[in-house]
Amino acid sequence: MVGPKQQASTGSGSSTNSRHGRVKCGCGVSAIVRVAKKGPNCGMQFLGCSSWPEYNCGFFRWVPENNAIEDLQFQVLEKDTTISELEYDKKLLEEKLKKVQLKKDNLEEDIHEMKNEVCELRIEVMRAIRNEKNYSMALMYSCLLFAFVLFYLK
Repeated sequence: MVGPKQQASTGSGSSTNSRHGRVKCGCGVSAIVRVAKKGPNCGMQFLGCSSWPEYNCGFFRWVPENNAIEDLQFQVLEKDTTISELEYDKKLLEEKLKKVQLKKDNLEEDIHEMKNEVCELRIEVMRAIRNEKNYSMALMYSCLLFAFVLFYLK
């Protein structure tokens, strides 16, 4: 790996790559594309200070290879696609949530109505039980009265 203090040469000291011309080094000037001439990274491009070797600000960045750029572009495209799919799924889930919420509200209304009906039925049952007791008492008094009348008629 070529570090900031290792020597590398450039094809032209004043040349800049249009893709990297806006990258500034530590000096504040535009960095230039250089090519490593020695070592295991021989032939690889990197961005370096345009003032090197007179002044070394220590700026160093590898220039990605074209296929690396294409790979990165493909990865960005994949991420964008994934984001779009997730946004679509989110929209579908939000719509589904609205439907479920509406269904829940309707069921809560139904439960409230059923509770009211149960209360009304309890009241009716209590009235029926009271009426049954009243009728039983009336029947018993009627039987006693009938027995009393029969007893006096004999």
